[in-house]
Amino acid sequence: MTKEIGPIEDLIKRLNRLPGIGSKTAQRLAYYIIGLEENEVRDLAEALISAKNNTVECSICMNYADSDPCEICSNKNRDDSIICVVESPKDVDAMERSLSFRGKYHVLHGVISPLKGKTPEDVTIKELIKRIEEGDIKEVIVATNPTVDGDATARYIKNILEDYDIIVSRIGYGLPVGGDLEYYDEITIQTAMENRRRLD
Repeated sequence: MTKEIGPIEDLIKRLNRLPGIGSKTAQRLAYYIIGLEENEVRDLAEALISAKNNTVECSICMNYADSDPCEICSNKNRDDSIICVVESPKDVDAMERSLSFRGKYHVLHGVISPLKGKTPEDVTIKELIKRIEEGDIKEVIVATNPTVDGDATARYIKNILEDYDIIVSRIGYGLPVGGDLEYYDEITIQTAMENRRRLD
């Protein structure tokens, strides 16, 4: 007969499923949560449910936001002619912290990865093309991470945009290959944007 999992083990198991949370961290978090006052635990649970229920995907840039269109897409002071393509909503946050970009974004929600079975249909490239066809876009800056899959995705975007009269550039890194944009400091991101190069 299988032993029923207890509430602490269940909490640890669920926390361990979160990205970047190993078993030791999951255990520490679980015991920290258990040690909180009941009202603090309730506030945490309500914040999780509220974030899940009140977050939408912007129909323009595909970023997560509390309104559609999102605040960035609605901002008339930002440059509509430049789109920065990133892998995830976390990358938008990193770019915004750097204060280095005043255009609009497009979130792919992943990268093309044949080894992981991720095709162009699994990311939001189709939506990106629609934006380019419907808008007055002059430049697309591809800011995918400097990984094999990130580079492959950048090349794919460059190839499919060849027929459009726009500049396609790649963010300049000078950073370790395999890094994630969300972990870079503001100055590094700012330098990377300034040193972007045209994709040939």
